[in-house]
Amino acid sequence: MEINDKDLLLDRCRRILESEAAAIKSIPLTDGYAKAVELIVEKVNRKGGKLVTSGMGKAGQIAMNIATTFCSTGTPAVFLHPSEAQHGDLGILQRNDVLLLLSNSGKTREILELIDLTKALYPEIPFIVITGGHESPLAAAADISLFTGSAPEVCPLGMTPTTSTTMMTVMGDLLVVATMEAIGFTVEDYARRHHGGYLGHKSKIASRKQN
Repeated sequence: MEINDKDLLLDRCRRILESEAAAIKSIPLTDGYAKAVELIVEKVNRKGGKLVTSGMGKAGQIAMNIATTFCSTGTPAVFLHPSEAQHGDLGILQRNDVLLLLSNSGKTREILELIDLTKALYPEIPFIVITGGHESPLAAAADISLFTGSAPEVCPLGMTPTTSTTMMTVMGDLLVVATMEAIGFTVEDYARRHHGGYLGHKSKIASRKQN
């Protein structure tokens, strides 16, 4: 495809959008979401633990985003890099924490090693996983498995994480929003966590209007 052929480029972009939209719609909705939210609320919001997300590469970047979004919406969360966990960062874990692990293949070595390390430190910590591998080692080790549906990547090589990371992002949003609703998170709560920027200004105005 020639870059200067605008019609072909726009047609390709349109087909990519359609493919990713179809992939999102195909995400399996199971009772695992309700179980995951219940677990997060119980361990983190009620018992004072935190949600610890982890992933390698592109999945790790999505895991980091999920953690920051949970933090801003009333559920303490932190990203733990699986490699750094092997060099002391595992010490961030506490007994009432919950791990949310992302791996499209479900075979990522560093994530599987993180499970073993965590179990050796705190065997009671539960694992929620987001993966495309139904029969993967990660799914087998999880307390709760949430599956992406394994739609093909829109990358022309079929290699670069594109569709899979889009799906992981959306699945993270499902957990965040459902948890917000479960804990009754309000715009006043939001404003107390956002003191700067446009969202901080907007949330403070909304909070004043409600009061």
